[in-house]
Amino acid sequence: MKKITFSLILMITALQLFAQDNGVEMADTLRSNGKIYVVVTCIVIILIGLILYLFSMDKRLKKIEKENSTKN
Repeated sequence: MKKITFSLILMITALQLFAQDNGVEMADTLRSNGKIYVVVTCIVIILIGLILYLFSMDKRLKKIEKENSTKN
Protein backbone atom coordinates (compact mmCIF):
# COMPACT_ATOMS: atom_id res chain seq x y z
CA MET A 1 0.00 0.00 0.00
CA LYS A 2 2.86 2.36 0.81
CA LYS A 3 4.44 1.76 -2.58
CA ILE A 4 1.21 2.57 -4.39
CA THR A 5 0.68 5.75 -2.37
CA PHE A 6 4.26 6.85 -2.91
CA SER A 7 3.98 6.18 -6.65
CA LEU A 8 0.78 8.24 -6.88
CA ILE A 9 2.39 11.14 -5.04
CA LEU A 10 5.36 11.07 -7.40
CA MET A 11 3.09 10.97 -10.44
CA ILE A 12 1.04 13.93 -9.20
CA THR A 13 4.25 15.87 -8.53
CA ALA A 14 5.50 15.10 -12.02
CA LEU A 15 2.24 16.35 -13.52
CA GLN A 16 2.57 19.63 -11.66
CA LEU A 17 6.01 20.17 -13.14
CA PHE A 18 4.45 20.40 -16.60
CA ALA A 19 2.14 23.18 -15.40
CA GLN A 20 5.04 25.54 -14.63
CA ASP A 21 5.01 27.42 -17.94
CA ASN A 22 3.50 30.65 -16.61
CA GLY A 23 5.75 30.68 -13.52
CA VAL A 24 8.43 32.63 -15.37
CA GLU A 25 5.88 35.26 -16.31
CA MET A 26 4.82 35.65 -12.70
CA ALA A 27 8.44 35.90 -11.52
CA ASP A 28 9.15 38.59 -14.13
CA THR A 29 6.12 40.57 -12.96
CA LEU A 30 7.15 40.29 -9.30
CA ARG A 31 10.72 41.26 -10.17
CA SER A 32 9.64 44.29 -12.20
CA ASN A 33 7.40 45.51 -9.37
CA GLY A 34 10.10 44.90 -6.76
CA LYS A 35 7.88 42.46 -4.86
CA ILE A 36 10.20 39.52 -5.42
CA TYR A 37 12.27 40.76 -2.49
CA VAL A 38 9.25 40.45 -0.22
CA VAL A 39 8.74 36.86 -1.35
CA VAL A 40 12.41 35.98 -0.87
CA THR A 41 12.44 37.64 2.56
CA CYS A 42 9.39 35.65 3.67
CA ILE A 43 10.94 32.40 2.48
CA VAL A 44 14.22 33.17 4.28
CA ILE A 45 12.38 34.03 7.52
CA ILE A 46 10.41 30.79 7.36
CA LEU A 47 13.55 28.72 6.69
CA ILE A 48 15.46 30.40 9.54
CA GLY A 49 12.53 29.71 11.87
CA LEU A 50 12.45 26.04 10.87
CA ILE A 51 16.21 25.69 11.34
CA LEU A 52 16.09 27.33 14.78
CA TYR A 53 13.19 25.09 15.77
CA LEU A 54 15.07 21.96 14.68
CA PHE A 55 18.22 22.98 16.57
CA SER A 56 16.24 23.71 19.74
CA MET A 57 14.42 20.39 19.41
CA ASP A 58 17.75 18.59 18.94
CA LYS A 59 19.15 20.28 22.04
CA ARG A 60 16.13 19.21 24.10
CA LEU A 61 16.34 15.63 22.82
CA LYS A 62 20.04 15.43 23.68
CA LYS A 63 19.26 16.68 27.20
CA ILE A 64 16.50 14.07 27.62
CA GLU A 65 18.77 11.31 26.26
CA LYS A 66 21.53 12.34 28.64
CA GLU A 67 19.16 12.32 31.62
CA ASN A 68 17.79 8.94 30.54
CA SER A 69 21.25 7.40 30.14
CA THR A 70 22.34 8.55 33.61
CA LYS A 71 19.28 6.89 35.19
CA ASN A 72 20.19 3.49 33.69
